[in-house]
Amino acid sequence: MRRIPRAGQGMHETRGGRMGVWEKAIRKIPDPVVRELASRGRIRSFAKNSLIIREHDCGGALFVILSGRVKVYVSGAKGREMVLDHYGATDYVGEMALDGRPRSASVCTLEPTVCSVVARAALRSAIGADPEIAMRMIATLIGRARNATANVKSLALMDVYGRVARLLLSLEYVECDGVRLLRERLTQREIANRVGASRDMISRILKDLRTGGYIGMREQRIMILRRPPARW
Repeated sequence: MRRIPRAGQGMHETRGGRMGVWEKAIRKIPDPVVRELASRGRIRSFAKNSLIIREHDCGGALFVILSGRVKVYVSGAKGREMVLDHYGATDYVGEMALDGRPRSASVCTLEPTVCSVVARAALRSAIGADPEIAMRMIATLIGRARNATANVKSLALMDVYGRVARLLLSLEYVECDGVRLLRERLTQREIANRVGASRDMISRILKDLRTGGYIGMREQRIMILRRPPARW
């Protein structure tokens, strides 16, 4: 039987000199709302693959990411994952716990990650002191809801190829020698989890895209050489 980790396993409280480093990092966060939220939390460090939020658990904390990356996902009865999104520094997760209901998704670190963990009471206090925080959080929730709607639409109306092409074109990239180099190093399994398909199917689609001259690989990252067709 696969062992299910507890939420928070792999967590360490940051103390001493390192605490000062992260307090300085918080003061340098450009977004004033995120900066204010982060300043009200306690600094925690998480190892790679730490489960910081577990779906269905009761919890009231908001996690402001100061460094590292996390994935947000839901799991099926047989342990199959569907990844909803990835988040990095200055993003936050767990905001839906403000309503006091169980967690709607799990959050796991993709690399060593440092967060400011803001308790529900501190979050409510921040909102009470500055209503703009509530407005900004609502705007973030709306944006994430729109993204979730687009994902549901793609699952319902697109075939697997269409979902893969949509994902590749939606990810952050850097321009390198006239081509798009994706920032994330995605494995075939990670792509499969994000589009709701098998790894074998993803392997075949990526092979076809490479053969067709649409993508390549550099430094274990996917390059978009030219825009993939809408249909294959």
